[in-house]
Amino acid sequence: MSIDRRTFVGAALLAAGGTGCSSGKWRFFTDEEARTVEAICEQLIPADRDPGARDAGVVNYIDIQLTRHFKKHQNTYRRGIAGVDTASRKKFGKRFVELPADSQIEVLNGTEENSKTFFELILAHSRQGFYGDPRHGGNRNMASWKMLGLPCPPVRGRERYSG
Repeated sequence: MSIDRRTFVGAALLAAGGTGCSSGKWRFFTDEEARTVEAICEQLIPADRDPGARDAGVVNYIDIQLTRHFKKHQNTYRRGIAGVDTASRKKFGKRFVELPADSQIEVLNGTEENSKTFFELILAHSRQGFYGDPRHGGNRNMASWKMLGLPCPPVRGRERYSG
């Protein structure tokens, strides 16, 4: 029996727990999951006169880290994202990303009570992605550092030598 490469790779992704629905833009998330995580993060760190989580690329940070340092949290994210959408559909008949901001906040309040582990995890990771070093995938254009008035720290090995 012969199996082509595409079939083999697809089967391997499914066996590894992947859905095979990613566009290639994301390392861990499917496109739908990424939109949900981005909407959650934007409610946690909303834009005002300064950029929020969406503009700072927080979802990119979380996505990258879930394939690196946060691997142990992959199942928590899969279940948590699905739980947010399930709660949203049950309460409002729509996916989380389709809800207005006040309804999203209502769903997240329920998530904080009913899925405390996921809520605390995504809150901590959102903060890390927003305030951390841009080289880790978040804080795009040093958004939070500019907001706080912090100077761009020198990159190790690139400091100018005097004398």
